[in-house]
Amino acid sequence: MPNMSMVKTAMPEQQPDVRNKNFKEVSLGYTKEMAMEEAGRCLHCKHKPCVSGCPVNVRIPEFIEKVAEGDFLAAYEIITSTNALPAISGRVCPQESQCEAKCVRGVKGEPVAIGRLERFVADWYLENKNDMPKKPEPNGKKVAVIGSGPASLTCASDLAKEGYAVTMFEAFHTAGGVLVYGIPEFRLPKAIVQNEVDKLAAQGVEVMTNMVIGKVLSIDEVFDMGFEAVFVGTGAGLPMFMGIEGEALAGVYSANEYLTRVNLMKAYIEEYDTPIKKSRAVAIVGGGNVAMDAARCAKRLGAEHVYIVYRRSEEEMPARREEIHHAKEEGIEFMLLTNPVRILNDGSGKVSGMECVRMELGEPDASGRRRPVEIKDSNFVLDVDTVVMSLGTSPNPLIRSTTPGLDTNKKGCLVVNEETMETTRDNVYAGGDAVTGAATVILAMGAGKKAAEAIHASLSGK
Repeated sequence: MPNMSMVKTAMPEQQPDVRNKNFKEVSLGYTKEMAMEEAGRCLHCKHKPCVSGCPVNVRIPEFIEKVAEGDFLAAYEIITSTNALPAISGRVCPQESQCEAKCVRGVKGEPVAIGRLERFVADWYLENKNDMPKKPEPNGKKVAVIGSGPASLTCASDLAKEGYAVTMFEAFHTAGGVLVYGIPEFRLPKAIVQNEVDKLAAQGVEVMTNMVIGKVLSIDEVFDMGFEAVFVGTGAGLPMFMGIEGEALAGVYSANEYLTRVNLMKAYIEEYDTPIKKSRAVAIVGGGNVAMDAARCAKRLGAEHVYIVYRRSEEEMPARREEIHHAKEEGIEFMLLTNPVRILNDGSGKVSGMECVRMELGEPDASGRRRPVEIKDSNFVLDVDTVVMSLGTSPNPLIRSTTPGLDTNKKGCLVVNEETMETTRDNVYAGGDAVTGAATVILAMGAGKKAAEAIHASLSGK
């Protein structure tokens, strides 16, 4: 008999007043009993609508059926037949707008907790098996993968399974891309990402760090090294700013820089002498997932007050509902319908406050969200000593500016054939945020998977 509960099995979590002082993972994961109970809520619909909502087409009802039976190894094998990174996607994928949005159980109640079950299965495998894959028989062909984020990890893994000699070129000193520099430890433990990189090494993938393609080597020089195809998965790491007075002051960060210092440079660990301001009060400007991550990090680093400053209302916020909920629980203060107009200088080049103006919502703009309109004479000063701009990112122009034949759109994103992910340069493929601009991990994984299929089809003559 299916479990006809209208609500998901609750996920155990650290208490808010405990977790906002540490960087340990917030969500603690299901027990076996919880996972089997939640799996019992799946109705195993004939048409499997949830699968159509997944960018990598995980065989969702099949793996959930195995969870319900207690056969977690079989569940893992089903998931990984299409998804190379389940421990990651199970944690950071926006299931509520993808697979779970299509779940029939969500019509009259809460959908099946697909993401929590995926995470459980991946964690079970990591704790109980964690067998490293075997290196496939080489096929004699070489492929270069630029970057090591979710799109690149997926592409490299799929190509390695087909016997390609894959070399991954990473600009930073650690592989993982946005998974290690952007997403905090309390949402995605770095050991999980490292385990995926270790699996790639076991498959024969060579990871070369401190390799800034476009500086150390050009893509033309990569081809000269004998690579027959190149995949570009360099993400979108160029931050956007408002262009207001005071953005160059000491104490003003882009969210990318702030999170990189916290996560990749480990500012959250006392033993690391990472340069980062010990703030009393922090304003995070923006309303997306990155803004929530930056705010929650600032709180954990000891700030007394952390404000989310967002020019629209909560309804228009692009962040996941779960991230907003967690941030509120942890004491983040939301200043909605508020927009910065100037960052104040204390006289020595440091931040002494941020002048803001109140907003109201007018008619919808091109994005479909109601346009924020300034309320006249509503200016006030927010007492902060640190400002983090979380306004979005665009792809770094380095590769496109050093590679002839690569077309980009007006936002600086690489233009690709959406069926094959091939760029306007022969045998150069791309995917993830380098193509879409800042998007989700699972969409990047889907692009990496599609590119790997196209590269294999091209180089194998199939």
